[in-house]
Amino acid sequence: MAIKPTKLLRTSRTLSSLPDFLLPAFQPLHRPFPRHSFTTSAPRPSRVGAEPVPLPPDVHLRLLDPPKRKGAITRVEPPRVLEVEGPLGKASVQLPPFVNFSVDEITRKAHLSVLDRKVRDQREMWGSCILILSSPFALLAMAHEGLKVDGPEYADSLRFTGTTRKYLSNHVLGVSEGHTAILRLVGVGYRATLEPTATTVAPAYPNQPFVSLKLGYTHPIEMGVPMGVKASCPLPTRILLEGVDKETVMGFAAKIRKWRVPEPYKGKGIFVNDETIRLKAKKIK
Repeated sequence: MAIKPTKLLRTSRTLSSLPDFLLPAFQPLHRPFPRHSFTTSAPRPSRVGAEPVPLPPDVHLRLLDPPKRKGAITRVEPPRVLEVEGPLGKASVQLPPFVNFSVDEITRKAHLSVLDRKVRDQREMWGSCILILSSPFALLAMAHEGLKVDGPEYADSLRFTGTTRKYLSNHVLGVSEGHTAILRLVGVGYRATLEPTATTVAPAYPNQPFVSLKLGYTHPIEMGVPMGVKASCPLPTRILLEGVDKETVMGFAAKIRKWRVPEPYKGKGIFVNDETIRLKAKKIK
């Protein structure tokens, strides 16, 4: 857009009346700020998404088409759903529209690829999933980054190709062998039991078990086991969590760990799997 002469003259007068230290703030920018890298080495894209996912003989994959919404018109293509079924249960992964999926029945391996590697949004590994945005500032930020924004409520951004591959690998392992998390309670008097009922927490579903923790507080801590997770206490200081969904299992383990985060002076707390902590020297006054 061309600048009018009167506006240009008015701008020059304003700049001439300003002090010297304020002139850089009012001068127009002819080019965007340069992006400086944190390293001098050449960028190398990740190849995690191109690695095949091995499939056990008793695991089956099925690609489901997205459900059609009646009367809804949108430019955003909904993601497809990949269902993973095995002896321990079912799980599902959402595939973006630009991701191709194929299974080699001879080698029993699943492959993921993008439609066009020349497209920046498809080859880069920084995408996200479909977001529901209600703030106009979030939409402006998405548009500034080069992402497609369709309407005031929905924004179509991209999912990690490598992350999608990792989700698929985790679900294949979950439905075939299962995911586990072992929690160790380290501390004097720390105990854990599995109870069928709770007095401080209402059950979220019928016959929900509860993990009761004694961690030095004046009252026991009761936490409901999420649906799809099996909890057991083989020892008073051990909690074993098993489930198909790794995110659910590790998320519940993180909630339990939050009550007693390992501290570095006495080494007490709740440790998940092979977690360790380096002890610090005691503070001597």
